[in-house]
Amino acid sequence: MIKLTSLSSCAGCASKLGPKDLENILSKLSPVEDPRLLIGSNTSDDAAVYQLDEERALVQTVDFFTPIVDDPYTYGQIAATNALSDVYAMGGTPLTALNIVGIPEDKVTPDVALEILKGGADKVKEAGALLVGGHSIRAQEPIYGLSVTGIVHPKKVLSNASAKEGDLLILTKPLGTGVITTAIKREKAAPDQVEEAVRSMTALNKVGHLLSERSLVNGMTDVTGFGLLSHLHEMTTASHLEAEIDFEAVPVMDGVFDLIRNGCVPGGTRSNFDHATDFVEWEDGFQDEEKLILADAQTSGGLLISVSKEKEKEVLDLLQKEGTLASAVIGRMDSGEGGRIRVKRHGK
Repeated sequence: MIKLTSLSSCAGCASKLGPKDLENILSKLSPVEDPRLLIGSNTSDDAAVYQLDEERALVQTVDFFTPIVDDPYTYGQIAATNALSDVYAMGGTPLTALNIVGIPEDKVTPDVALEILKGGADKVKEAGALLVGGHSIRAQEPIYGLSVTGIVHPKKVLSNASAKEGDLLILTKPLGTGVITTAIKREKAAPDQVEEAVRSMTALNKVGHLLSERSLVNGMTDVTGFGLLSHLHEMTTASHLEAEIDFEAVPVMDGVFDLIRNGCVPGGTRSNFDHATDFVEWEDGFQDEEKLILADAQTSGGLLISVSKEKEKEVLDLLQKEGTLASAVIGRMDSGEGGRIRVKRHGK
């Protein structure tokens, strides 16, 4: 049987470019300005939003990566779920999707390629969207993902830049997929760890649309390749606020700290952590593995939600009703120097 992860030079690493690399690249591009472009690249949001009329705006995103698991159908599911998440993170609903496929024909058989596409197609269908085509190329390693178009009401768009002082921060999936997928490649992951990671990475973030429709939250993003710290940094920077994280409240997958101590740390996670040293203040006493998990490069991670204290219960009730894998209040947004993050332990 083909081991897909062995064909990937970047398995377990959600991004070859670190957050600082991407910032430097984007800063060299000319800004796009148009009154119909509600959200572009300037706030590092999950997707672009283009207004069509007073009732409708398009949400557009694209995402793809090399295999992080060996089962081709599961790989397709994960890649599609990850791409669809960007639309949900903006408060939108996916409408259509296009396949993005790269296949090394000398290493991956047509049957395996078909299973990858079946996995993606099933997730698009589960999202209520239409898979309407795509594009494929020959590649040195397998690549799969989606370009997704969604829709959202222009006044209900959720952005990195709209968090408010005093908001609580809620996370809807546990951390650890980057570490576990690296352990899969190194054959150090236990079956129950693989099962937990796959369950998380294939769970659609549909609740993002419900939160938008009901006007329950102020800001939102999803936690993916740059890790919790860098995605929260994008939110605090765009909202001109600081944040405080209660480490003990952050949900983490079982056995992840042991895997980190055994060296199962993806390169993307280390890059994220190095970047985070510029804006994170750690309370004394944190171990290396505790710091690294907050920078872990997630694949198809959960939503990071910024919500007022007054709407906390209603949001948590909705998350639990919709069966999100976590509904953890992990911190809050404060006034102060925009972009700064403090990490403390509960009660201190």
